[in-house]
Amino acid sequence: MNPIISFIMSKKFIPVLILLILAGLFIGYGVKGKSDADPRTKYEKILHNVGIVLEQGHYSPKKIDDKFSQEVLKKFVSDLDPDKYIFLQQDIDGFKKYENRIDDEIHGAPLQSFDAISKVYLKRIDEVSASYQEILKHPFDFKKDESLQTNADKRTFPKTVEERSDYGRKRLKYFVLVRYVDLQEQRDSATDKKEAAKADSTLQREAVEVVSKQMKRYFETLKNHNSSDDLFSSFVNAITSTMDPHTTYFAPVDKRTFDEMLSGTFYGIGAQLMEKDGKITISSLITGMPAWKTNEITPGDEIIKVGEGDAAPVDVTGYAVTDAVKLIRGEKEGSIVKLTLKKADGSVKVVPIARGKISLDDTFARSAVINNNGHKIGYIYLPEFYANFDDPSGRRAATDVAKEVQKLKDAHVEGIIMDLRGNGGGSLQDVVDMVGLFVKGGPVVQVKGRDGEPSVLSDRAKEVLYSGPLAVMVDELSASASEIFAAAIQDYHRGIIIGSSTYGKGTVQRNVSLDPQAENPFFSHPAEGLGDVKLTFKKFYRINGGTTQLKGVTPDILIPDRLENAKLREKDNPDALAWDQIPKAQYTLWNPGYSYSSVIASVNNDISNNIDFKEIQKQVNLLDSYQDEPTPLNIDKYKQMQQNIREAAKKLDKYSKSPTLLKVTTLAPDSLAMQGDTAKISKQETFLKTISNDLYIDETVKTLEKVIGEKQLAEASK
Repeated sequence: MNPIISFIMSKKFIPVLILLILAGLFIGYGVKGKSDADPRTKYEKILHNVGIVLEQGHYSPKKIDDKFSQEVLKKFVSDLDPDKYIFLQQDIDGFKKYENRIDDEIHGAPLQSFDAISKVYLKRIDEVSASYQEILKHPFDFKKDESLQTNADKRTFPKTVEERSDYGRKRLKYFVLVRYVDLQEQRDSATDKKEAAKADSTLQREAVEVVSKQMKRYFETLKNHNSSDDLFSSFVNAITSTMDPHTTYFAPVDKRTFDEMLSGTFYGIGAQLMEKDGKITISSLITGMPAWKTNEITPGDEIIKVGEGDAAPVDVTGYAVTDAVKLIRGEKEGSIVKLTLKKADGSVKVVPIARGKISLDDTFARSAVINNNGHKIGYIYLPEFYANFDDPSGRRAATDVAKEVQKLKDAHVEGIIMDLRGNGGGSLQDVVDMVGLFVKGGPVVQVKGRDGEPSVLSDRAKEVLYSGPLAVMVDELSASASEIFAAAIQDYHRGIIIGSSTYGKGTVQRNVSLDPQAENPFFSHPAEGLGDVKLTFKKFYRINGGTTQLKGVTPDILIPDRLENAKLREKDNPDALAWDQIPKAQYTLWNPGYSYSSVIASVNNDISNNIDFKEIQKQVNLLDSYQDEPTPLNIDKYKQMQQNIREAAKKLDKYSKSPTLLKVTTLAPDSLAMQGDTAKISKQETFLKTISNDLYIDETVKTLEKVIGEKQLAEASK
């Protein structure tokens, strides 16, 4: 279904957790000269200091000139009004006076653009928020043949208040239509006689009442998050993200919240939320955490209501993510929170979840054995490249993966699958060490700052822990450290990379305070609590010389999946840094005694003729086609569209599951360690079940079986 509400997004969400940790302090470049004017207000000082950091510290800084200023203005306006519903065209025309000024303000000129644009924005928000109640007073004609174009790229800003009002009427009509149809479906399936006897007019009135409350709450929330500081943070982030998508400004209060989130312990469900067009949706689940354990929640689910135990649930439509999180988190472990979710097929489900202590304990590497066609294949799932930097004896991804590999070797597996799907990155040292488990002593990745020669990071292992057939699974959300691992394995010809093209994040960030610190060479004035900039200051390059930035890693075997067409990757952001290359490092290709090339060609041919993958691609394309189509506001056409979407979603679920269940077993040492622990046993059963019906794991198993066959032929011919 097309997205609808998107009044304001201070930052585009990228559903990838990147925490690349590099040793050493950030090296500054020193202040080169002085601005023409000393900044006077706090906002001007922040802007001035941000400019210094960007120009003198960024890996590949764009010139902060009139062109840059024009891009910032466009982005700030788009961030405030992505749906082109708040501003009028006359406002946009009026803002043009600032399109060549923002660069001057960064360099010290008095700040005028932010104040002027914010003033107009707040005025227009008041106008729009005052109009919805009058519109909802009049009944909607759901038999009228009209539609709503929600793709802002296909619309212009309204030229008049009347034009904006008409668009507002249509969007409110859509909100009511969605609720009205949902209520009809609930009535038609109700067992309660009173509910089943409700007339359509009653349901429509109830739908209007619900939407009215939602809109009131939405605008209240919006205004609460439109303080001057909030809007200024959005303005500065329009500047930093124009430099590149991962350079970000944190106001002091945001930085404190961020630090508390990373270091604190809380009781929650273990799900990451995002605001998508005014809706709170699940963006990802933490493996092993309460939401994941339910096996009923998937990324993309919309959270409609949040209930505390048996109390009446709170409708969170229109809530900010931070406000929804406050309701979902609790004070005690085991307390129940009930989420009312709207699934991709339009169905509504209430899922009770027992809150748990959220930590990284359940994101560690884990393994299993897949028995198929007389072969034993080892499977390792690594959700992130974790490391406890505060505890030298703490758990690390490379150390844990080494243990899992050894257990699989002891079980005499014939091949190993390393699953890095959804792995957004983590510790750089751990990815280097992990490559060393499979490749003997050599370079893994090259790291380069904006000045100077690249440094080559090599693994330190003198011996290879595992030398047998290897496959690495990746997808669109495999990013950063995951891409370094996959790229190294591919460049060495050590194993086969299988899945979809990876995210394409090949940049490194470090927090730089806008206040003076011992390690901060930029500023000399007294500290004033100006915030921080998470600054892109280095770039990763493969050992073959190409960067992982933008292009990511293209698998040897490409498999279509449901996110293949989604605009999620780095390349989908127009401000992403470019792909480039440097001289390759010196390394020796892996020689297993047989060739992967014939297997890759054979599997790619099989996939191109595979009915399941053809159907997945067909249904994905069908669902994508609805994203750009205008949404019908005629009830019959709307219901037909919803029916088509549900059917496509069901088919996609059907074809995404393995036609035959794989036989997956727990390794003996793990079974022994879990004895008597019902929670761990239950978690392991879910883990094994997930593996058993995964179509992509099934295809990877088949690929490794062909590699094993090549190995056996090579050994027999000796």
